[in-house]
Amino acid sequence: MKIGCVKEIKKHEYRVGLTPSSVVAYVKAGHSVMIEKSAGEGAGFSDQEYVEAGASIVDSAAKIWADSEMIIKVKEPLEAEYKYFREDLIIYTYLHLAADKPLTEALLKSNVKAIAYETIQEADGSLPCLKPMSEIAGRLSAQEGAKYLEKPFGGRGVLLGGVPGVERGKVAVIGGGVVGLNAAKMAVGLGADVTILDVNAQRLAYIDDIFGGRVSTLYSNEGNVRKVCAESDVIIGAVLIPGKKAPKVVRNEHMKLMKKGAVMVDVAVDQGGCFEITKATYHDDPVFIVDGIVCYCVANMPGAVARTSTVALTGTTLSYGLLLAQHGVEVACSMNKALAGGLNVYKGKITCKGVADAFDFDYHATENVVK
Repeated sequence: MKIGCVKEIKKHEYRVGLTPSSVVAYVKAGHSVMIEKSAGEGAGFSDQEYVEAGASIVDSAAKIWADSEMIIKVKEPLEAEYKYFREDLIIYTYLHLAADKPLTEALLKSNVKAIAYETIQEADGSLPCLKPMSEIAGRLSAQEGAKYLEKPFGGRGVLLGGVPGVERGKVAVIGGGVVGLNAAKMAVGLGADVTILDVNAQRLAYIDDIFGGRVSTLYSNEGNVRKVCAESDVIIGAVLIPGKKAPKVVRNEHMKLMKKGAVMVDVAVDQGGCFEITKATYHDDPVFIVDGIVCYCVANMPGAVARTSTVALTGTTLSYGLLLAQHGVEVACSMNKALAGGLNVYKGKITCKGVADAFDFDYHATENVVK
């Protein structure tokens, strides 16, 4: 198969869809790989490294889109890239379609085959291609929360770890999944007073056990959300429903309870955000302030640590990508149920229920349309 990897054009996105090591694996399997010139520079990979791995370097993104049978990216295609969509092209990347109707419509209209990293789901419920970015975003969320709590950035001027004789800062993590767990690890490491909220009692018991009493756990309901909003210095939104829009857990009315200079970090921006106030921001201007509350809503947080993120991401996407390249979408999805869950759009039909529900579009089960 002819595989293409283009440079990401999202603002301040430095990750790349393939590493030189990934290229070696595809070439060894008998496929050809085209890399757009300087696509890997933001993550620290030179064109020469890709050439040595067996890839061809191409100056034009348009040529790669036109000549490839499968495009491997990191972020969802932007409007400027819609013109490259064509029938039977395989697009393998993060898509987050439930929060992006224009992209969904463009994919449907063009009859592409679109596989989303974030909905590839194993039988145990794990999301292998989302997990590494969730781990990174979770850890970054605590770092960013601590930074923007500083007075020069509009924060309360509170040190999360405190010092002897001064109380520690309070961090509330809403959502106890991969993002929430990693956010809590970092916040605890900084010395903060940490509370985790989740709707799953078993998950709360697990978290309580692994942290050995170093965090507090609360069932996520209206009363407890209001409680942590009133008490916390940093609130981290870490709620995920695979393939669906994130629920608005923290609403504007809750913000009225918060301390001036408190910080909100939304890690669910790609899926529409779990704060009502959320609007996507970028790394060069990551926060906005509403009624004295500092809101951090960067949609591609892991892009800030592009080297770490790229290596972590490609380590998980490679095996599924090789399956697609070797067998094509139809056979690969029949062979691997996890990969079948990643198929969001197939030749004009939506095959992800969460996306269909988000826009009231017709849903077509993968097994009924991919044959």
